[in-house]
Amino acid sequence: MIAIDSVLLDMTEWLCHKIQLLTGRTNVWLSVQLTNLSIIVYFVWVGLSFQILTVGTRIGVGLFCGAVLYVLTQTVFKVSIEASETNAYRRVANGLRNPRRVRDALLRISFLFMSIVLSYPFLTLYVRFHVNMALLGYWLIVLTTVVLYALACDPLPPCPAKLGVWLRGLVPARESATNLPPASTRRATRAGRQPPHPVSS
Repeated sequence: MIAIDSVLLDMTEWLCHKIQLLTGRTNVWLSVQLTNLSIIVYFVWVGLSFQILTVGTRIGVGLFCGAVLYVLTQTVFKVSIEASETNAYRRVANGLRNPRRVRDALLRISFLFMSIVLSYPFLTLYVRFHVNMALLGYWLIVLTTVVLYALACDPLPPCPAKLGVWLRGLVPARESATNLPPASTRRATRAGRQPPHPVSS
């Protein structure tokens, strides 16, 4: 599993670099957006679970959700995306690799293992027994796994987004096309003649 983890980490970093070159968004930004998506999936999953839980269990789940929100405000949402990206850029400029590559390896492998092993049971519950909570629970595991891999990557140095440059390049071309002289003037200029003067009334 360590070899598979290393290959997947390199592939994730390559994909994050391609996305950064195209959009200008780093793996840090992607990780935060995927974390937000996983939080939405988590609370939808909890909301659906409330329908089949007893009153005591619902109170326990509610307290657990409150604890999760508190932990998120103290960890993921405590540092802004800009500050995290600045720290990542500084680390890359100093030639240092992301410490999460080694520090979170066991956690990444655990979630990767769960994503592989639990895929068949969760999909069976969803397809055969139409248990929507099973599919949401599985996607929560997959999203967490992807976030862990994205967080362990290193961004490229700051660079202009190719997509943004391409979109900005369309604006002057459109303006120059609207400012062209009339077709008769362009034809006369190419033929070496003076363009016809407008007749005054």
